[in-house]
Amino acid sequence: MIDLLLLGTGAMVPLPDRPLSSLIVRSGGSLALFDCGEGTQVQMRKFHWGFRRLDVICLTHLHADHVAGLPGLFHTVANAGRTEPMIIYGPSGAAAVVAGLRVIAAQLPYEIVVSELSDGDRFDFPNGLRGQVREADHHVTCLVYRIELDRAPAFDPRKAEALGIPRPQWSRLQRGEAVAVGDDMVRPVAVVGPPRKGLSFAFLTDSRANESLREFVNGVDLLVSEGTYALDDYEADPARHGHMTIRQACAQARAAGVDRLWLTHFSGRIDDPHRHQDDARTIFAATDIGEPGLSARLSFTNGYERLDRSG
Repeated sequence: MIDLLLLGTGAMVPLPDRPLSSLIVRSGGSLALFDCGEGTQVQMRKFHWGFRRLDVICLTHLHADHVAGLPGLFHTVANAGRTEPMIIYGPSGAAAVVAGLRVIAAQLPYEIVVSELSDGDRFDFPNGLRGQVREADHHVTCLVYRIELDRAPAFDPRKAEALGIPRPQWSRLQRGEAVAVGDDMVRPVAVVGPPRKGLSFAFLTDSRANESLREFVNGVDLLVSEGTYALDDYEADPARHGHMTIRQACAQARAAGVDRLWLTHFSGRIDDPHRHQDDARTIFAATDIGEPGLSARLSFTNGYERLDRSG
């Protein structure tokens, strides 16, 4: 299963009641953070998901409101007792930016490994999640992340019994290993069902809407997407700034056939994003206006479930 928690929903500058846009994800006891603007570690402490198990940080791009919180977070993770390496994924230039920020966070008890990604690259998380990136439509190189958790095909004990496979060998078949039965080798395909849909979510921010991104996030269980400007706030010229209105974000989610949409990354021009909840749902019914503490679980058995504010 995958637990997701919005830490903040602000764009460009933090506001007193709107921390900068960031998402934290928990799966298999491991944490992954998506973007880290100033103050992100304060939000992490507020919701009590911990720091030591933060294995991965995924950066969409290198503007300050998405990376400036890294030095303080590095120190807090160190104080939590982490000694294992931490992986940071980001676009071209991420290594230089992280190195610059580490001038004020030079001494850490763990290694930081920066891996720069390009359009279409795939990568793996330590906990079994799989990732892929697509380049967004922004003024600087910006990555959209699609994350998936595979679901193993169902094991059929009747087939295993019919083939005479001893029960102690079943777990090996479920792990994808072949087993010997007499002089024959039985492969997992002989005792499992067809492929099953796994779990997926996408994190999309700082981008105009376009067909490439609609295809990339198609069918995810949860899309966390920017809705920087109000529904029809074209005076802000969202295309010129490389962003979307709430209307554009909802229309893109509907066209992509996603199951659920969380809107985030709201401009200070929007005084109360929740005022747009009803209108957003007329465009895409399964839309939630994001707020710090919005949390959900994706599971194979129950699909999407809202959690309480602490997760």
